Order: sequence, then C-alpha cells, then structure tokens
Amino acid sequence: MASVSEELFARAQTMIPGGVNSPVRAFRSVGGTPFFTTKADKARLTTADGKELIDFVLTWGPAIHGHNDPEIRAALAAALEKGTSFGTPNPLEVEMAELLLACFPSVRKVRMTNSGTEATMSAIRLARGFTGRPKIVKFSGCYHGHVDSLLVKAGSGALTQGNPDSAGVTPGTAADTLVVRYNDLASVEAAFAANPGAVAGVILEPFPANVGLILPEPGFLAALRALCTREGAVLIFDEVMTGFRLSLAGTQGLHDVVPDLTCMGKIIGGGLPVGALGGRADIMDHLAPLGPVYQAGTLSGNPLAMAAGLAAVRKLRRDNPYARLDALGRRVRDTLLGAAQAKGVALQVPQVGSMFSLFFNDRPVRDYDTAVASQGELYRKVFRHALDAGVYLAPSPYETAFLSTAHEGADIDRACEVLDAAVRAL
Repeated sequence: MASVSEELFARAQTMIPGGVNSPVRAFRSVGGTPFFTTKADKARLTTADGKELIDFVLTWGPAIHGHNDPEIRAALAAALEKGTSFGTPNPLEVEMAELLLACFPSVRKVRMTNSGTEATMSAIRLARGFTGRPKIVKFSGCYHGHVDSLLVKAGSGALTQGNPDSAGVTPGTAADTLVVRYNDLASVEAAFAANPGAVAGVILEPFPANVGLILPEPGFLAALRALCTREGAVLIFDEVMTGFRLSLAGTQGLHDVVPDLTCMGKIIGGGLPVGALGGRADIMDHLAPLGPVYQAGTLSGNPLAMAAGLAAVRKLRRDNPYARLDALGRRVRDTLLGAAQAKGVALQVPQVGSMFSLFFNDRPVRDYDTAVASQGELYRKVFRHALDAGVYLAPSPYETAFLSTAHEGADIDRACEVLDAAVRAL
C-alpha cells in the first residue's frame, strides 16, 4: 500500500512539473520518493505519514531558532491583525532597514526584495548601472538564484565566456558572464586582464554553500577586495545563506573584508519569503527613484515578512547563540569524522558555525572541481540510512546542512548516534 507521501507525490506529478515547486525537493539526487511535511516544530519535521524527523535542512537555512519559534509566531500574529499587504510603505520596513544597518557595517542603505534571487539579480544590474560596464565575474560552484545571466557553466578555463547552464538562457545573455575558479586568484586576474575596463562587478558567496560548503583559503577574499578596488569593479557578497547564520554580520563578522554590496535573505524573513540588497550609499543611490537603475516589487517589504524577520534577528541580537551553534556544528563534524576514520572511509566535513557538509573525498575541497569529484554514491547511502533512522539531511550530495538552537539536548544526541551509524554502515 502506498504511503500518504507517495500518494501526494503521485497527485502532484500530474499537475506540478516533477511534482515539486523547487527541483531539489524531488529527491532525484538521492533516490526514492520525497516525503511531504505537515508540521514543523523546534528541530523536527512531521511527515504526512506521521513520522518525526530531526531536521538538518531547516527550510534551507532560515530556521536558526528552530521551527515554529514562539516569538516569531507571536510577531506574525500581531502583524496579521493589521493586514497582510498594504502596497504602501509601512513602519516595519524602516525598522528592518535600521536593524540591517546596525548589524552589517558595510551596508549604509538597503532595499528590500521578495527573494534572494531578486536581490542578486538587482545587485548585478546595479553594478552595471553604477559602473557603466557590461561584464560580471562569478565563480563556478557559487549559486545566486535562477538569474539568467548567472546560470552558466565554468567551461574549460578562467577566460571561458559563460555558456548557458539552463535551457531558455540564450548565449547572448550568458556572454557577459565570466566564470572563474573559487580560491584561485590568478583565474580572476586573468578574467580582468582579458576584459580591460569591462568588468562591472564580482559576485560570490564568500563561503560557497550551494555545492556543499567550501571555505576560503587565507587571504583569498582580501585579495579579491584589493583587485576590485584597483580595477574599479563592484565587489558583491551573496550572503543570502550565511547572513545572520554565521554571525550578526554573516561571514563579514568572521573576517575584515568589506564588500561594496551585500545580498541577504532567509533569516531576515523569519521563514517567510524575503530578500534584501544593501551596501555603499553612493552605489545604492543609483536605484530608482533616485537613480536610473530600475528595481521594484509589489510585495517588497511585506509587513508579515518584516514582522517575522525582525523577531528572528532581534532574538539573535539578544541571545547571541553563535558559540552554542558552533559547538553543535563541531560535535556533528567530529562525530562524522570519527566514524569515517574508524571505517577507513575518506571523508571531508567542512564546518563553520551552524553549517556543515559531507564530501566523500580523500583531499580537501577547495573549489567546484574538487567538490564534484567527491563520491556522491556514498553520500546517498548515508542519506538513506539517516532518513530511515529519523534524521533528515539535505537531499543532495552537494548541499549544505544547517543546525539550530533547537537541536540542543536530546535531538543532537540522537542525531549524532544516527550519523555515526550511517557512516559506519558504509
């Protein structure tokens, strides 16, 4: 007899492409039928079949306080009493702007959007409008949402012009995207040299987290900053995933590198759809209505999203849970590495704060090429073993896992037991 999730998935596939509204949810990378969630609370999901799972995906990052946080829920309820959307400015937008500026020293003005994709799309348009240049440099393995000009492959070298990585993206759209290698400054310098005076900006996840988790080598981010300053290009940090997750200033709280523009999302919506673009005032003032770069959104600054995000970020400022979250992350990392060593399995577990990933690889992962050279089949086996035992990891070998304060206690104990057993079962 089919499970409730299997029945729902069968129905969904007749109406929704692939049965899902975001591709990774289809479980194509790990096999099997995706489960459907009916409830989420603290560190756990409840499936349509009534099974509870300890969740290491956390709605792909926003639930840093755990699911269904009572303070966020209360803020939403209060906002809901006043309406769902106004189409005019509302006071919560101003409070959110003040809060973001207080947390991110690099941000002097900010514009709210409805998603991280909107934020990155607007950032590259703004960089081009500010500089009057056409080219954008991106890094293979860094994902910035489904923006046409950023859905490009790495090609065969640092100077490769972007080739479409999605049907529907034209070669002309991709032609102004230069794809280089993360942690390889020479490839970035070569791209600038081959396109003198044409590079508007460099966009990257400072800690790439959409091809698993990759950490910057010492001096790499600072060298990018110096290069962009010298060449007059805009340095854009995509902190949609890392913003407020690794510190109150995202990755920028962990190093001294200051970008020109920062893209944010996820946590600043408290679980509701949201994004933001902020940075230097002279650049931001090129946005309409002050400047010639047009950007707009009917639901931007939505009062429900602002209320939830304000509650989430204010709780982070009050509680400062980052040391606790890092302790949880190190515990998971050490559990996985200990099991792999005992089993004789080559495993890399990059971890920073409440983020970690698994690369079954005998060498450290420093870029896209070494990431995809990992043994995805071993990850799939760990994923299936963990899911069967009640622990939900990201349904792809090349995604990042997340922790929340709600994992503390019995749930992290149980999760580590399951992960230890999953690796030892390989």
